[in-house]
Amino acid sequence: PPKKKDIRDYNDADMARLLEQWEKDDDIEEGDLPEHKRPPAPIDFSKLDPGKPESILKMTKKGKTLMMFVTVSGDPTEKETEEITSLWQGSLFNANYDVQRFIVGSNRAIFMLRDGGYAWEIKDFLINQERCADVTLEGQVYPGKGADGSEKVKNKTKPEKTKKKKDAEKKSNGIKEDNRATNQREEL
Repeated sequence: PPKKKDIRDYNDADMARLLEQWEKDDDIEEGDLPEHKRPPAPIDFSKLDPGKPESILKMTKKGKTLMMFVTVSGDPTEKETEEITSLWQGSLFNANYDVQRFIVGSNRAIFMLRDGGYAWEIKDFLINQERCADVTLEGQVYPGKGADGSEKVKNKTKPEKTKKKKDAEKKSNGIKEDNRATNQREEL
């Protein structure tokens, strides 16, 4: 049996054990549990469309926190980005979407959603905004209305030919560019 200690002599470990004992008998509702301890929501496979991979992602992200990156076009200052994304957040709030916004650069912001099932609807809203350059969601970059031609190409995979040509040119020039030390000195 554990020794009886005076409450004034408890250290942090003793307090943690006491809290665990109290929580063991406590009935915590499922909604109050942290997200990582909640059981995943059941997925209804009859509603899934195998032709649309986004529908599968919507179902699996439902009820989970999700973050999307948004880029503002037109080389704005951080204050302009703050104002523009604040307008977008306000519009989404008025449409009953729970979105939090964090500015991470002079032209980038993170939109954090409590329910990831709505992410694709929010993405559709954002890419139709005039000053939205692109939206990054689940590793996929979606060009926005405000993207110029060079930014719209960003989503496509770039051919590796350009890199191979540069490597071939370096080898043909005879210039050795690596991190190894050589015994030969090169005249400048």
